[in-house]
Amino acid sequence: MQTESISPYRLSNVNWVTTIALIVFHIGAIASLFFVTWQAVAVAAFLYWLCIGCGIGMGYHRLHTHRSYKVPRWLEYSLAVCGALTLEGGPIFWVATHRIHHQRSDQEGDPHSPNDGAWWSHMNWIIFGQPKHNNTEAMAKYAPDLAKQPFYRWLNTYHYVPIIILGLGLLYFGGLPMMLWGICTRVVLGLHATWLVNSATHMWGARRFETRDMSRNNWWVAILTFGEGWHNNHHAHPASSRHGLAWYEFDPTWLQIRFLKTIGLARNLVVAKLPSKEGERTQEAA
Repeated sequence: MQTESISPYRLSNVNWVTTIALIVFHIGAIASLFFVTWQAVAVAAFLYWLCIGCGIGMGYHRLHTHRSYKVPRWLEYSLAVCGALTLEGGPIFWVATHRIHHQRSDQEGDPHSPNDGAWWSHMNWIIFGQPKHNNTEAMAKYAPDLAKQPFYRWLNTYHYVPIIILGLGLLYFGGLPMMLWGICTRVVLGLHATWLVNSATHMWGARRFETRDMSRNNWWVAILTFGEGWHNNHHAHPASSRHGLAWYEFDPTWLQIRFLKTIGLARNLVVAKLPSKEGERTQEAA
């Protein structure tokens, strides 16, 4: 007897806290268009780089998830706070979700595969997928290295605290325009840019490596995410701190990591290189 698959798009599956927060932030982003100041836009641009380029690219992704390099503990924690400012959840949740994605990429159990629909992979997985943002215990088994540290356990549970403090600070010092641009608009743009790595880079772009998933290198997603769009390269070499492997694959996050190494703040960099021959893959520690 054939069993009918149950659609995840049910009212009972909606994560209402996340959904309401997303609606409020999108409304705030639209409202910011009526409160434009150059100072507010400049602050939003700076925070976008700090939170997406440093917090997500350097922090949550290449450092906390894949351990592509090492930095002093104070810097590691600082990058985690920047990651929390994106409204993408705490470090244990983010790292655990991304590790599951790599284990089951575009297979059964992948949290956000386009196989389940383009919009599912982009944002519906976070609305209907019942992600356990604050359930530190449930996600800890996928990120035990982070879960054993009290700071990460606290930040995962109270990941919304940094953005509340930042929002109040911007409102106090810069008024409503600064808060709308520095919080709402910056967060919304950052969310969709990050979600494009889940959706667009598994649908559109070139494939240099024959990985077991549908990952692709997408130049415009790379621009929006400071190098995270070279996704096929990344899935072929997950531990590499460098994603843009060719000279024309601009990877600002890698340049930042290399700068940290130059000034003595980063060490044990894992760096993938382009294959010297067809089908050959190399990876070396720098």
